[in-house]
Amino acid sequence: MGNAMGAQPENVSVLVVDDDDLDAMAVKRALKSVGLNCSYIRARDGIEALEFLRGKNGCERVRKPLLVLLDINMPRLDGHGFLKEISKDLELADTVVFVLTTSNDALDREAAYEKRAAGYIVKSDLGSNYNDLAGLLKDYWNIVSLPS
Repeated sequence: MGNAMGAQPENVSVLVVDDDDLDAMAVKRALKSVGLNCSYIRARDGIEALEFLRGKNGCERVRKPLLVLLDINMPRLDGHGFLKEISKDLELADTVVFVLTTSNDALDREAAYEKRAAGYIVKSDLGSNYNDLAGLLKDYWNIVSLPS
């Protein structure tokens, strides 16, 4: 799916995988405030996120084009486990994932990039201004052709 510079693709889905309700809501508000026309889906851990991506256990399958915002530290299946799962699934291996986490640990960062994360964003670097994150995502998908 190509798009002309500055032309936002239609129907982009944003899957936020985070067990923190406040952070998930901050992302949702920021996406809306910068005028992103997207479908917002929230999963509380990696297992629920995989169910959305695969359309399993009563979850409606998330449409592509898709961007994932992924926390590292979550119950059941953490961000590293999620990245490992999607990288070995041929239908999900091209999923664009930005890690959005509290972890500033170099080992977490290196492990995420080794598993093909598109970016690693530390929540404390954003402070309370998630609009910067939403602006980054808007710029990203205005310029980059997302897998469909």
